[in-house]
Amino acid sequence: MIEAPQFPPLFSGEVVPAPVDPFDKAVSQAIAGIDAGTIFYSEGLDSLRAALVLAPETPLEDAIQAVYVVQLGLAESLGALAPAEVPVQFQWPDRIKVNGAVCACVRFAADVSAPRAQPNWLVIGIEVAFMPSSDEPGEHPDQTCLYEEGCGDIAPMALLESWSKHTLWWLTCFMDSGFERVHREWRARCDSLGDRVDQPKTGLLVGLDDKGRMLLRHGGITETLSLIDFAEPAARTLGAMTPSTGKPSAEKHHAKSPRAEKMSTDDTRGSL
Repeated sequence: MIEAPQFPPLFSGEVVPAPVDPFDKAVSQAIAGIDAGTIFYSEGLDSLRAALVLAPETPLEDAIQAVYVVQLGLAESLGALAPAEVPVQFQWPDRIKVNGAVCACVRFAADVSAPRAQPNWLVIGIEVAFMPSSDEPGEHPDQTCLYEEGCGDIAPMALLESWSKHTLWWLTCFMDSGFERVHREWRARCDSLGDRVDQPKTGLLVGLDDKGRMLLRHGGITETLSLIDFAEPAARTLGAMTPSTGKPSAEKHHAKSPRAEKMSTDDTRGSL
């Protein structure tokens, strides 16, 4: 029997039975007006999938910075539970690397897409691979799972509990003090800062601006890319659920696992 995680004050949890996607469930319930701070999660042993519902009080261009908060919460929870020598790094916009290979991702959606519009809700989800998806070692050298990185003793529910606590701490910091500290800590974990990148576009990754937009230099021109452009359309996510049952419909969009296939430019839009 899987032991239920204990969530910190202001957060509550709701188990989502298979095969419903916790992220899709969170979006449908956010639209229905569920309380902010609710975490929807699955109880699988081969991966952790969870999604947090937020109710921002700022325009989307500021609220979307909470995606970095969730990434920091996941990185610090992995750091607390994994062996000390295991590095956890970020790859913009939505990938989390363990020992240099993609092991997790974040997903996010809101009910608005205009930067200056204020969303009624923002859902941010995490997906962490615990076990390999293939029996062939080395089939996807740029992707990994916690088991392959010496973290086999970590249980998904233990990571979920730790993630919720670290994320709440960073959310409190973010709401009280703004984006500056989150920005600084995120930069310290970015594995490609100052390097040439090919995803999601080709160029030199200069860093983030004060709104959390990626600064990409190419051909003497610096371009900004916003996380907003990589959010999942709420309509598509809602279409994955049947209104009466909350179960997946036949048209459900299946997000790719962090280790399912190699990344391409097109599949970086808010999910893997």
